[in-house]
Amino acid sequence: MGRLFGTDGVRGVANSELTPELAFKLGKAGAYVLSKQQHRPVILIGKDTRISGDMLEDALSAGILAVGGNVIKLGVITTPAVAYLVRHYKADAGVVISASHNTFEYNGIKFFNGEGFKLSDELEEQIEDIIMRDIDVNSHITGDLLGRCLKAEENAMETYAKFLESTVDFKLNGVKIALDCANGASYQAAKKVYEDLGADVTLIGNDPNGININDACGSTHPEQLQKAVVARGADIGFAYDGDADRLIAVDEKGRLIDGDKVICICAKMLKAKGLLKDGIVTGTIMSNLGLHKAVEAMGGRVEVTAVGDRYVLESMLKTGGVIGGEQSGHVIFLNYTTTGDGILSSLQLMKAVLESGKKPSELSDEVPVYPQVLKNASIKNENKKIFASDPEIAAEIKRIEDLMKGEGRVVIRPSGTEPLVRVMLEGKDTEAMAKLADNLAELLTKKFG
Repeated sequence: MGRLFGTDGVRGVANSELTPELAFKLGKAGAYVLSKQQHRPVILIGKDTRISGDMLEDALSAGILAVGGNVIKLGVITTPAVAYLVRHYKADAGVVISASHNTFEYNGIKFFNGEGFKLSDELEEQIEDIIMRDIDVNSHITGDLLGRCLKAEENAMETYAKFLESTVDFKLNGVKIALDCANGASYQAAKKVYEDLGADVTLIGNDPNGININDACGSTHPEQLQKAVVARGADIGFAYDGDADRLIAVDEKGRLIDGDKVICICAKMLKAKGLLKDGIVTGTIMSNLGLHKAVEAMGGRVEVTAVGDRYVLESMLKTGGVIGGEQSGHVIFLNYTTTGDGILSSLQLMKAVLESGKKPSELSDEVPVYPQVLKNASIKNENKKIFASDPEIAAEIKRIEDLMKGEGRVVIRPSGTEPLVRVMLEGKDTEAMAKLADNLAELLTKKFG
């Protein structure tokens, strides 16, 4: 049985892999699993700007209604907005229709529980089991047992924007800010928030047409934003992805500030305020070594997790950490929200800049960046679980780490979707690392390919 759920919900090419039939089944099974006993569940649905969003929204809604659940359609809205609003409306669950940073032909469906957290593996497996075994959970109820579509009492986007504005205590009068909304779900909220705060806003990727989401724009393609910041003389730029759970920033010189740097800059601000519990900053095995060095220099430590925001969150909930995330720009501020939020992250970064009295470039330069070299090794899927325990591989990794003398590291990570192992070396000498990475990738391919 193949898994429907990946690390971030169910995703695929819309109407080919992620069909309305599958969306209908996900609606039925999801509402059934997430509903409380003797209780009619209320489930929020939000979507990004993809052309397939309407089709999947209606199919998903039909599935929920068929098992007696009620639906509130929020319209085009960000993923973190759904995570917030599910708590605000006291709903039983929330669903986001989005494929995040992927191109428009893809779409996805991901669930949040009533507390605004992404579903546990156990609940996803229950939903998946119902679908894969073709279990009929609705028993074809009729009459007043069927669900209905409800209307929210207030404008969901404006409610979310007010929440974002409540997380900061500054005004931005006279500050020039460039925003790249990826032609995605943040195109209304980001503009409103920064204009409400008084900023002089330049907009990019703010004209969605259903097919231009993430198209040469947004956090995965910030080149336009970099040029606009310099040309406009902006003080800072912020790029979000299609569902706005990521942030990549641009300093006033047009240089990128990635997720690791955002985390470090904001962690330093939190520590100065006495809000960085036990000095903990949460990252993943792919977080840059520079983040570790900078956090250690401020008297903190980096808690390392597997790649994926859900694992970052799990670690934060266990340790009490208040900030964590990934180099890709998925940053969680657990004092404010339960998932990565690009707009909220940009507000916190803006707060750090204002309170420091420094320019974004100066704060960015305080975080060292170690060059990374990434190579792929082709190995059979059945060998993904055994290569790490191989003595020859372990010996080669130790040899490489000894050569780096504490100024670098080796990370080997199996791909979740391909018969590949990612070999990442990080250190000061890029040319030397490339050779070492090539040799290690060749060894892995030779032994396990």
